[in-house]
Amino acid sequence: MKEYITKEKAEALKAELNDLQSVKRKEIIESLEYAKSLGDLSENAEYHQAREAQGKLEDRILEINRILKNAEIVAHKKSDTVNIGSKVIVKKKGDTKTREFILAGEGEADMASGKISYQSPLGNALMGAKKDEVVNFKSPAGTIEYKIIDVE
Repeated sequence: MKEYITKEKAEALKAELNDLQSVKRKEIIESLEYAKSLGDLSENAEYHQAREAQGKLEDRILEINRILKNAEIVAHKKSDTVNIGSKVIVKKKGDTKTREFILAGEGEADMASGKISYQSPLGNALMGAKKDEVVNFKSPAGTIEYKIIDVE
């Protein structure tokens, strides 16, 4: 399945991958060498801990490589249609306050910073919509309606 990520997220993943492959791998190899020098590996907690850390590191490297290989990097273009990277100002039916969201790729969603996944129920409802449109989506609390106030 194709993943969509922003250019910023792709750059952050590349930087993390570089750090994991150069700095972190070296640190773990050094930890393994030290643990091996302590003797009997069958009862060597340091060795088992270092091997576990090595496994997690290699899993993360594989995951980042998979994401970068399969990802489509999207650059936000100024448009009146909601797409990944769009800043959307909405008002929930019955509310007086507006809320602001940025539509992001799945791995970038972060409610604390106002980023919602385009695959979330609200994100999915907003995708392709335009200013002044009303969108609905189902939530555990029932159907929720939002009016799009602005798209940036």
